[in-house]
Amino acid sequence: MHERKTEEQADTIGLQTDVRSGRMLGRSLGTEIEDVIFQQWVQEIRSELVGMKGRTDEEKQLYNETLNRAILGYDEERGKLLAIIHDIVSKRRLTGRPPRTSGYTTLPEAIFAEIIGMNVLELVLKQKEGLEEIQVVGRQIFEVRGGYALPSGYVLPSVRELERIQQNLVLFNNDTLNPRKKWAEVVLRDGSRVTMTGFGFTAEPTLTIRFYTVKRFDLALLASAELATMDDRMETLILCLIRSYFNMVVIGPTNSGKTNLIKAIIAEMDDNERIITIESRFELNLKRDFPHKNIVEYEIDDEDPRHSGLQAFKLALRQSPKRICHAEIRDDDANLYVRACTRGHEGSITSVHVSELEDVPDAITDMCMLDGRGMNPLRLRKRITEFVTQIGMEMAVVHGKRKIVRIVEYRFENEEVCVTDLAVYDKSTDGWKFPGKLSQPASRKIGKADQEGHALLSKLGFIEKEGE
Repeated sequence: MHERKTEEQADTIGLQTDVRSGRMLGRSLGTEIEDVIFQQWVQEIRSELVGMKGRTDEEKQLYNETLNRAILGYDEERGKLLAIIHDIVSKRRLTGRPPRTSGYTTLPEAIFAEIIGMNVLELVLKQKEGLEEIQVVGRQIFEVRGGYALPSGYVLPSVRELERIQQNLVLFNNDTLNPRKKWAEVVLRDGSRVTMTGFGFTAEPTLTIRFYTVKRFDLALLASAELATMDDRMETLILCLIRSYFNMVVIGPTNSGKTNLIKAIIAEMDDNERIITIESRFELNLKRDFPHKNIVEYEIDDEDPRHSGLQAFKLALRQSPKRICHAEIRDDDANLYVRACTRGHEGSITSVHVSELEDVPDAITDMCMLDGRGMNPLRLRKRITEFVTQIGMEMAVVHGKRKIVRIVEYRFENEEVCVTDLAVYDKSTDGWKFPGKLSQPASRKIGKADQEGHALLSKLGFIEKEGE
């Protein structure tokens, strides 16, 4: 009797367990079905958003810009997109609930998060003050502030989540990121840039978001105590060099402030002078920041011969430029830039990727020699030193601030490149030293172009007097 009761109890317990398991299985299947339906709605609404681009190219570009800015955390654009998704959900009469795992209380919010949201990157974007870049490698996140990259306090839950964010950014730009094309770029009108790579091109998928952060550019701001990129004495020197049409070259690592310095220098140039810029991607955006200047901006594509740097230079030289701003000298266009600087386009500026200012003339010479025209390297180096790299400036990040750490004058003497330090940053004093003077040819050049500036530089000790 006791044994039978035990068996009955066991059967009852087993039945209850089966019922509970069935309920759990039913709930699990129900959740899976809900998730499938939800993802179907997400795909349909994503496609509808992509299709709402307007009629003209301008309207399409503005709409894509809105979608991209919404993904990158800009509040105004996010509000617009959430309102659009609310309208789509209402028109479709979707009455389902958001998945329990989403953490959102309304269906439009859950769909918005899936299409626009960036997972934990949202938390990084909430602390946007001083944020210059977000760098993602696989699941790892790094934040760049003040020129330094440091590990974020957040980690993406999976690599798959990074790929979802990549696909959203790619989709809204009619681009692809797949096994055939394993990279993509998005550039916003304000200068912000997104660069993405996928498996096979890099060991792990990557996402780099570089924000456009500076609104104003001039030498006075860079010389202010707030930024301390230079001091007043250096500001006076650079202003005289600009007005006297010296050709300048800027070096420095990524995020050291090269672009900001170049823009500040251009800000001081005469508004009526024809300035032509040549870039592989619009980063300077001079016409936007200086609408009254006489500026022509070229964006080149070296994979397309019709719109390459070579073609841009050929056209630029026919457009009566007073100065040429070339974002970065590279192998293919080194000879063209050298030719431009030696044929009357004084006061031009460019940047070069080298580690030391002393290496600049040799680096440009090597790039020019690559075209195989059998030039004499010594004569070429002399020409570059005298006409292209008259003044060199080096940028670096020091104690969290971007600074000009060196200003030099280049000269060619006794068949050698000579470098004179005009200004050198001293870490021990957190200030600048001024060990050298401008050469007599440079002093005479300033005297002819800027007599008032010449007098100021004499008082500051930059001018070498005749006979010294």
